[in-house]
Amino acid sequence: MKVHERFLNYVKIDTQSVPEAEKIPSSEKQKDLGRLLVEEMISIGIKDAYMDVNGYVYGTVEGNTDAPVIGFIAHMDTSPDMAGNNVKPKIIYNYDGSDIVLNEEKQIIMKTEMFEHLLKYKGQDIIVTDGTTLLGADNKAGIAEILSMAEYFISNPQIKHGTIKIGFTPDEEVGSGADLFNVEEFKADYAYTVDGGEIGELEYENFNAASARVTINGVNIHPGSAKNKMKNSILIGMEFHNMLPVYETPENTEGYEGFSLLSDMAGDVEKTLLEYIIRDHSMEKFIAKKERFEKIAAYLNEKYGQGTVELKLKDSYFNMKEKILPHMHIIENAKRAMENIGIEPDVVPIRGGTDGARLSYMGLPCPNLCTGGHNYHGRYEYIPIQSMEKVVELLIEIAKM
Repeated sequence: MKVHERFLNYVKIDTQSVPEAEKIPSSEKQKDLGRLLVEEMISIGIKDAYMDVNGYVYGTVEGNTDAPVIGFIAHMDTSPDMAGNNVKPKIIYNYDGSDIVLNEEKQIIMKTEMFEHLLKYKGQDIIVTDGTTLLGADNKAGIAEILSMAEYFISNPQIKHGTIKIGFTPDEEVGSGADLFNVEEFKADYAYTVDGGEIGELEYENFNAASARVTINGVNIHPGSAKNKMKNSILIGMEFHNMLPVYETPENTEGYEGFSLLSDMAGDVEKTLLEYIIRDHSMEKFIAKKERFEKIAAYLNEKYGQGTVELKLKDSYFNMKEKILPHMHIIENAKRAMENIGIEPDVVPIRGGTDGARLSYMGLPCPNLCTGGHNYHGRYEYIPIQSMEKVVELLIEIAKM
């Protein structure tokens, strides 16, 4: 089976994870893909493939030479940022470099003016959505590429390689993908998540990440008699937000610059809830950002009365760089593998996180490799078939080293 055919099979299955769910997997439907993957893994010769009770899928391609045990990991869930059900992918064959009409009826158009990287793929075959859902290349492309690599080695037993461990996780998109990953049983010396973007991307630095939930408790009084009595939680919430640095937002930052993102806000006079994510590559600046939230909450409680502002901060993951630096040979191996097959390595910081960040702190050094996709988490997501094929070639090359 070709890598893109695998991928198209996987995106038919809705695996959207659920924020704030207090279980793993956060949605049982993720196991639907897990069961399919186990069946497929067994059918291509991965005899020990199984899914555990929490929806994690594992398997082994036995090696035929003495070499380090390498793991390859991808996640099964898709982002809750946009609908992941009823995905209708289509292939733009021999892309001509023009704007792509994803949905003529709804006039949803992917324009090269906004997405200039499309022009790199002129003449290639691009998988897109119909504009009403995300595609799911994050991270079903990674799964398809890993299993295509595994099938190659099983079908070509004469090719020398070490033992390969495979892991597919639930709930990466909601920050829980590594929570119950069995590192001890995985038994890899090191691993790679295949969860990045454009061909050539190689990442071993990511954000330190936290979430902040700000609850504003107000007092609702009839407006006719509200003087000196009403405490409007919406206005206090706006005041809280306006005390954060105006330019420390995603739309004003890039590279190593951190941010705070107000991702959701809802409320009325009585109660308002603000949800934030906090990100920075620097641990010092990350801590300072969280302390700013605490100082603002303390100030507003002093101004409006204790209990007005409730702040809940929760760390999500940390920068894996600290854990990768003692094992930089795995970065050099990946760079050399790319160069061997004609890919120019692009070592960049992740403006986000992966399961690999958490796993690196659990004793499994785990940088991140490209999948070939673009525009994750939205209706304009796409992936060139030729990029997927090249990533399979890259995984094979890494496993042979």
